[in-house]
Amino acid sequence: MIGDPRPSGPAISLWEDPPLFDPSFEQTVPHLVPYLLPGSNQPCVIVCPGGGYRQLAEHEGAPAAIWLNTLGISAFVLTYRVFPHRFPTAFLDAQRAVRLARFHAMAWGVDPNRIGLLGFSAGAHLSAHAGTCHHREYVPPADAVDRLSARPDALILAYPVISPDLIPDRKLVSDLVPDTATNTDDIYLDKQVSSQTPPCFLWHTADDEDVPVENSLRFARLLAAHGVPFALHVFPEGGHGLGLAEGEPLAAQWTVLCGTWLGNLWSLPEPGPGVWSLQS
Repeated sequence: MIGDPRPSGPAISLWEDPPLFDPSFEQTVPHLVPYLLPGSNQPCVIVCPGGGYRQLAEHEGAPAAIWLNTLGISAFVLTYRVFPHRFPTAFLDAQRAVRLARFHAMAWGVDPNRIGLLGFSAGAHLSAHAGTCHHREYVPPADAVDRLSARPDALILAYPVISPDLIPDRKLVSDLVPDTATNTDDIYLDKQVSSQTPPCFLWHTADDEDVPVENSLRFARLLAAHGVPFALHVFPEGGHGLGLAEGEPLAAQWTVLCGTWLGNLWSLPEPGPGVWSLQS
């Protein structure tokens, strides 16, 4: 079954006036692109593409939303702010996206208690940040949306950056955190895991040189220490930035494994056998 490659509606701005938005950077305002399924009370996952907080990788956006639709899960692709916007702007965008889906749950046919985040690489760092620090308030609430819980109900982290200390690219930290920022420990997610962290599915490749597998291993150890349910899958090869991992026979199994995990977590129908492919 292939999901409709077209969004189900126009882009949805997260705010009328986004906090800390700098128009001189000539970036689009943060928004959601919906891939909503018909019906009511549908589980929903918000997709956060990677790109090193400098860009957003297209192959980690819409294709992931279409795959989620084939599982019976509504989806959104989040366009969040990247450099030269810096901490905490991307976090505010992810936090607002969860709250907005919860606020409009009835209108959008979404179950407010089954809202997840799926992130790739830097987008996985953002997703894990939103999951571990969901209680943080970096700016005052703007409206009724901001007064809802920002805690996602599940995290799916694909080759995540967990601690900037564990990646070779030191520029990520300088791009993400301004010199004047406070609470900078918040981006070191190995310091933020608690018993309130949502259930988590992690996958990585052992030969990832850009974001070493130790990021996922460390996060999994901390989840275990705090009693948070999780699944961890490490594939022997494939490198970094795989997205759905089509063309990588071993790593591509993550979609089937994740579908089963989500099915158990959210009582979904069992996904069909075999590795999912946009071309199948």
